[in-house]
Amino acid sequence: EDCKHRFTTFERADSSKFLIVKKDGSRENYDREKLERGLWTACEKRKITEEQISKILNDLEEKWANSGKEVSSKTVGEDLMNALKGLDEVAYIRFASVYRQFKDIDSFKKELQKLSK
Repeated sequence: EDCKHRFTTFERADSSKFLIVKKDGSRENYDREKLERGLWTACEKRKITEEQISKILNDLEEKWANSGKEVSSKTVGEDLMNALKGLDEVAYIRFASVYRQFKDIDSFKKELQKLSK
């Protein structure tokens, strides 16, 4: 029976083939959903589509998968910030504030000054 719903599929790199190396040296399996949640939090109330988030993750997963079996959490964070910077500066600042653990308003000011250069 025809349900009249539209379905889409996206091809993406097999992300189960690489590990994330944390700052303390521990390793964990790559978790796309974890990154997606972080991106959506940064993009809350911004005009960013599901397709844009998927494209960021698909492109970065392919890059990381091609770079080897392990990717540092630093690389993941920096790559996500760079992708957001090109997409939406507010989302970028939100993500950066969590990723870089801004401690005070001066940290925000410095990051904002970098954006305006």
